[in-house]
Amino acid sequence: MENQIAVGLDIGTTKIVAIIGRKNEFGKIEILGTGKAVSSGVHRGVVNNITQTIQSIQEAVEAAENESNLEITNVVVGIAGQHIRSLHHSDYITRPNAEEVIDEDDIERLKNQVLKLVMLPGEEIIHVLPQDYKIDGQAEIEEPIGMFGGRLEANFHVVVGQVASIRNIGRCIKSAGLGMSNITLEPLASADAVLSQEEKEAGVAMIDIGGGTTDLAIFKDGIIRHTAVIPFGGNVITDDIKEGCSIINKQAELLKTKFGSAWPGENKDNEIVSIPGLRGREPKEITLKNLSKIIHSRAVEIIDEVFSEIKNYGYDEPKKKLIAGIVLTGGGAQLLHIKQLVEYITGMDTRIGYPNEHLASDSELELSSPMYATSIGLLMKGLESIEKQNKMQALASKVVAEDTVVDVETDVVENEQQIPNVTEEIKKKPRTSFWDKFVSSFREFIDNAE
Repeated sequence: MENQIAVGLDIGTTKIVAIIGRKNEFGKIEILGTGKAVSSGVHRGVVNNITQTIQSIQEAVEAAENESNLEITNVVVGIAGQHIRSLHHSDYITRPNAEEVIDEDDIERLKNQVLKLVMLPGEEIIHVLPQDYKIDGQAEIEEPIGMFGGRLEANFHVVVGQVASIRNIGRCIKSAGLGMSNITLEPLASADAVLSQEEKEAGVAMIDIGGGTTDLAIFKDGIIRHTAVIPFGGNVITDDIKEGCSIINKQAELLKTKFGSAWPGENKDNEIVSIPGLRGREPKEITLKNLSKIIHSRAVEIIDEVFSEIKNYGYDEPKKKLIAGIVLTGGGAQLLHIKQLVEYITGMDTRIGYPNEHLASDSELELSSPMYATSIGLLMKGLESIEKQNKMQALASKVVAEDTVVDVETDVVENEQQIPNVTEEIKKKPRTSFWDKFVSSFREFIDNAE
């Protein structure tokens, strides 16, 4: 059963979380162990202290191992951070024979064409996501395979990241004594955990408010259309409280989570909270109204930045309308009245996204929190990869079995030419996607790194 188990590792700015899980007989995720450690070597999603990050990863993994009594060897890790950016690009290929049907090789050749784009120094394309296709001038084709045509065009959503930042994460994982079974973009992992397929079809903007960054992923017609990373999150609110109230960081974080609100009008002038003084000094008294004003001003700034990205996507166009509105997730989504503030600024329906839909009923209540959305999403990606591998192995076994039958019955069958053709079709190896190739080459780089 251990080969059915996956591990999601979320390397965040404020915390590092390792979650071990598997699917139960009902298709829900059964959590076997969790581990959490303070992240002290990551700033705005980017590793800036490898030694501290390795220690935090080891601490989180060890806690998950102790709880599950299992040994962790491979993890699914997420890529995020302020270095991630996206762009839209259109490209085409001319096919030598327009009378032949378009197949996956043509799609792969078109994607490889996108790789020829010149990036900024130190950047690398890490994800190529087709949006829609055009064949010989016929537009808005969602699935071109099986069609005829000479000129195959496509619009792509291209995700780009800093090579050094991505490789530093890989080095941390390897130095922590772990292997990397897969890597994925964190906004995509969070989206898998909190969004329904209906929302993705209708059009939805997922906003993941983390400690160091705020990630945005926009889906429409079931396809990801836009991604963005805003380089600040919940930590800047904590910093503002610390400076505005002249208190230490730990007290500021506690004030934000226990008494903070994104809507100042909710608090009365006489609501006061007392903060213990340092080393025998007098305690500080802070009004909750002032606290909410500090939080409100920074929260508005974050939401305005995200809303600008939603506007850049063109959400007000009829074909790009986001019928399902906005889904908030991440630790910042737990801030009191943040949902109402987002609705007020954007005018769009908003809900808080919880990852509990995919979890087994006996899971800990804490894991249903929005702050674990990315971790659960990464675990889901790992389990999804295992299912794909099992299907491929089953298909390979079936091909071997059918080959054996063909060998035994060849003398008896009258039309011998048909069987090799059928067998040849079955034996075609599954084509490797661009993302799989990237993961494979990245793993090879990490394995060969000094």
